Order: sequence, then C-alpha cells, then structure tokens
Amino acid sequence: MTTAGAPLTLFNSLSRAIEPFQPIDPKMVRLYSCGPTVYSTAHLGNLRAYVFTDTLRRTLNWKGYATTHVINITDVGHLTSDADAGDDKMELAAQKAGTTIWDIAARYTQLFKADLKALGIIDPAIWSVATDHIQDMIAFADVLEKQGAAYEIEGGLYFDVTKVPDYGRLARSAMDGPEVARIDAVEGKRHPADFAIWRRSPEGEQRQMEWLSPWGPGAPGWHLECSVMSLKYLGEQFDIHTGGIDHREIHHCNEIAQNQAYNGTAKTGANIWMHNNFLVDRTGKMSKSKGGVATLGALTARGVHPLAYRLLCLGAHYRSELEFSLEAVAAALTRLKRLAIAVAALKAEATLDPATLRPSQETGYGKGAPFDWQRRTLEAGLSDEALAFVTRFDEALSADLMTPQALPVLDAVIASALSADEKLRLIADFDLALGLGLLDLDRRALSVRPEEATLTDAEVDALLDERQQARAAKDFAAADAARDRLKAAGVDIMDGDALRWEWRPLLDDA
Repeated sequence: MTTAGAPLTLFNSLSRAIEPFQPIDPKMVRLYSCGPTVYSTAHLGNLRAYVFTDTLRRTLNWKGYATTHVINITDVGHLTSDADAGDDKMELAAQKAGTTIWDIAARYTQLFKADLKALGIIDPAIWSVATDHIQDMIAFADVLEKQGAAYEIEGGLYFDVTKVPDYGRLARSAMDGPEVARIDAVEGKRHPADFAIWRRSPEGEQRQMEWLSPWGPGAPGWHLECSVMSLKYLGEQFDIHTGGIDHREIHHCNEIAQNQAYNGTAKTGANIWMHNNFLVDRTGKMSKSKGGVATLGALTARGVHPLAYRLLCLGAHYRSELEFSLEAVAAALTRLKRLAIAVAALKAEATLDPATLRPSQETGYGKGAPFDWQRRTLEAGLSDEALAFVTRFDEALSADLMTPQALPVLDAVIASALSADEKLRLIADFDLALGLGLLDLDRRALSVRPEEATLTDAEVDALLDERQQARAAKDFAAADAARDRLKAAGVDIMDGDALRWEWRPLLDDA
C-alpha cells in the first residue's frame, strides 16, 4: 500500500518517454541494478550510478513501495571492451598484482561496499555474485542454443541477434548502425552484432577462472550473467532495471535479446529501463595517471567528506550530465556543513523527544521495507504550512526523481517560520529519501583531515591555544606566527565559533 501523494513517473529508456509507474505486484517492486566489475577501485563516475539507484530505491520506499533490490558483482567474464573484444579485466588485474583473481575480486568487492556505505547507500536485498551462478549460466546458455538463438564457433557459443525482434531498440540502433560497426570482427560470427555467451579458453591456455561446459572449458560472456541472475531472483519480467547510460548501447541491448530468446516471448526482462548520465571531467583533474581525484578514496584523502559527493550528485538530475570540478565538490561540502549547522541549531531549540526523529531504527532497509510507518510518525500532527512543504517535496521526487527541485524545498523549510520541532520532523522525513544522514551530521566529522596534512588534530588545538595566549599577552608576533603555521598546514581558523577550526580541503593544487 503506497503513501498518498503525487503519482510517481519515471523515464523509460525503452520508450524514451516519462511514464506513470505501475508495479507488476503492488506489494513488492522488483529492481535490478548492474553492479561493478571488481578488478579495481570504483571510479567516481561509476559511483554516481549507485547514488542514482539508491535515490530511486529510497523514493520508492518513501512513497510506500516495498522493494526487492538486487545488485550483481561481476567477478568474471568482463572484457576490456564492452563489445566482446580484448582481454579479461580480472585476469589482467591479477597478473599485474601478482595474485589470484579470487583475491582481486574479494579485495575490490570489499572496497566497493565500503564506498557505498560511506555514501549512505542502502545495501540491496541481494548481492548476487557472478561466480556463484556459473551452472545457472550454463543451463541458460544451453536453452538458448537448443532454441536456435545461439550457435557454436571456434571461440565459443555466440548469440544470433537476428533471432529476436527489434534487436538494439533500447539504444535506438539499427543492425548496421555505428554501435555495431565498432564491434570487433570474430571469425565465424554470422552477424557483426552477435555476441559471446560462452568464451572458450584458447587451445593450450588455462585461465585462472574457467569452468567445464558443453562448449569446452571457458567462462561466461559478460552479458549473460545479468539475464541469469535477474531471472533467478526477480522473475522473467520485473519492474525496473538500472545502469549507467553506457550500458544502454550494448550491454543492456544484449541482455534484452537474451531475455527474449530464453523466454520465447517479447519479454524484455524489465518493464522500465533507467540510465543515469555521465560524470563529465573537462579539467583533467580526475585522471588517475595524473594523481587526480578519480575515486572516492582519493577525494577523501584531500579532505572532502564522502557525503559531499552524494550531495553533488543529488544537485543534478540523474539524466543530465554532471560536470565534475573541484570547485563544485568544495561548494557541495560547504553546503553540507551549513546544513549540519542548521540542524544542530534546531536541535538545541527544539522541545521534541529526539527518538521521534529516528523511527527507522528497527526497520530492515536491506529487506526493502517501505517508509510508511516512519513517514506517518514524522508527519503526524504537522501544521498545514508544514504539510505544504511535504507536498512540494513529494511532487519533485515523483517527477522522475527531480532531486535538484527537492533540495531547495529542504532549504526553504530551514528558512521558514515553522517551529524548530516541525522543521526537524520535515528534515528527518525528507532525509529518508535524500540519504544524507542530516540528523547525525557532525561538524567535526565533516572536517576531514587531508592525508598530506602535516599537523595532527591535537597539534592544531595546541597551536590555537598558543595563539590565544599570545594574543592575550599582546604578543602579536607570536600570535601571527601560530596563525601562519596553521594556515600553511591547511587549517581554517574560526574565531568566535565553538568548533574553533576546521581542515581546508586540498583541492586547489589537484
């Protein structure tokens, strides 16, 4: 049962139109998200996809829909090209590190999950790992071959794209379009767009990850895993499939083709396919080769709290390009700190029981629970003026997750004449969908010590005390010396503020 409000509309990449959302099962929305290939640390651009997916899932929950959310972990079968060409990314990473693929996968899966936690992203109901489903993939591929949708050549088992209707319609590409033209030729393929379902290991070569199959020892093609795992956990037709816009052109087209052939119908796998746009870097300051801030860890190492990146993502619509710049990240961090200051001031003024602001503590987010009870608790007894803000916020989220319009509603609440109690209730309510952790933001925690900082927190406090004592003794030279040393170490002094000081992010020299 959904919470009353504006009808939810979402942009469907299949139709290239915004459509009213109608779940297949009103009691449970089924959602699948393409996960990472765990051969390296996730790029900030990759992480934008999971902020988007988390916002979608939170919005569904906020509007009263329960969700079953699946994210896959690709630990095998992804080539250096998304077009079925090149070397295996996992094999290359293992060779470079001088270790096993299994160790590489375990390491980067752990780091990926840590990044999601730092960004306030709720765990899915199911983490689906590719190598746990190899036999399922072999069985799926066997069905495709028996139905005449796949054929065997020297390189393995390939899908025949002419066997399904409207191949490539998700990407709006024709059979001889530019996306097909960039796919490398493979001897024996019937059509340039045909893609690998099972890649046979070359004669005399043994891969670190390979399995026996009817088509010889080898590994599954990248596109196969998502069809198999979404079908297994969500059924042959589910509600929403998400991913980056780069997946729209080849990977998701191939998924749809496999789904149609396997089911023997026109079923595409998901009713709605949603794609977030790119994170764009026009400055070159994200480049890993130049020591830039391409990863969340690198950004944090420069003194930027991870939630500032989440706020930056929420400030742009998911279907718009998000231009990355150090100035934009710094502005998001400043905005986040101002929100923390505002919430702290409201807490000091409010008379309500803090427990009423956290009605979600016993709710199983990982089980896809809706926020009905939390919202009812937070919105109970609000004034008409306060409920008007709820309506505005709901209308923004319901219009295809228009977070750039939802965030100003939050700002308007803080600036309004409402009581502190009502403001806090609204902030807690809205944050169920925004995921910024606004009730628990700690100003000191938002001030992240850059890895290159030359002083410890204790040394900063000691220098501030020294400066204060020097000023009291009218020894201005000593006071200025302490100030200059703090400034050189990346410390911003805040006289008259209870916090006294904070770290300045090291962004200007990136």
